[in-house]
Amino acid sequence: MNIRSPYLLFLGDAVDPLSIKMASSAADWCPELCVGEYALPGCKVSAGLNNISIDEAVQSGAKSFVLGFANSGGTLESDWIPHILEALEAGLDIISGLHDKLTSFDVIVAKAKELNRQLIDIRHPTQKFKTGTGTKRTGKRLLTVGTDCSVGKMYTSLSLKNAMDARGMSSTFRATGQCGILISGSGVAIDCVVSDFISGAVESISPNADEEHWDIIEGQGSLSHPAFAGVSLGLLHGAQADAIVVCHAMGRDHMRGLKDYALPSIEETIALNEAAARLTNSQAKVIGVSINTSSLDADEAIKQCAAISERIGLPVVDPCRHDIGVMLDGLV
Repeated sequence: MNIRSPYLLFLGDAVDPLSIKMASSAADWCPELCVGEYALPGCKVSAGLNNISIDEAVQSGAKSFVLGFANSGGTLESDWIPHILEALEAGLDIISGLHDKLTSFDVIVAKAKELNRQLIDIRHPTQKFKTGTGTKRTGKRLLTVGTDCSVGKMYTSLSLKNAMDARGMSSTFRATGQCGILISGSGVAIDCVVSDFISGAVESISPNADEEHWDIIEGQGSLSHPAFAGVSLGLLHGAQADAIVVCHAMGRDHMRGLKDYALPSIEETIALNEAAARLTNSQAKVIGVSINTSSLDADEAIKQCAAISERIGLPVVDPCRHDIGVMLDGLV
């Protein structure tokens, strides 16, 4: 994908902070590539950037207009089309991580063709994949998994990448979702791969490598979530992970979007993921737990992480508050 930066992040009229994860991820992990955000009246959230117009963004050097939200169902609402057309007229490419494709809207396609602009649906792979083989690959791999969806697997993966860089370790972040792809410029949105080819797609983005090189593979979903367990299992089998980091968000009492399903314990999550991962790597093991403690104050966050660590016998940290590098001490 030829994703051109800098970006103007379009927030639409979003009201839920979780619904602008595309914009927030870019603002947090590649702020140097973002000139600002563009919100409509009624928008109640922010990615923390200056709210500017499309013309102001172009004057600041913007090259792409990023649909920075992920609404329920991933639909592209008709109210947003005039703003997309305005961005095209101003000289910007359009980048979307929605399930609805930009190329499904004739008026957008016609305008982009007229102006020679790119429409990039980064959630929809265009390459063909093979089924997984389970063949052992050279190099080393770390996969993030979750007790639930939206618990910080991408943030944890990127934090681990930074920690490896700080230690002089050879590593590559492998994106498997639309936000990670926007940040890194490459990857495959695994939740849009046909189920038979998920493990094969993961094998393809994490190929043979030098023996000391680590691929850090971004996890998706949760083995314990009835809606998303399938993609999580395919990731586990395709990753052939040597190391696994469990991700968890404090303060939840049920699976996201499913009030009748309680969250699994961290211990259950460790056992479930290790058992599944060992189909393709008999030595797969959990090396630590990454906790989203944003619902706690700083002192309580340290206390809770320490308590969980003592209980399970593994490093437990919040990657946004603590040193996640302690997890790397257990790698061989």
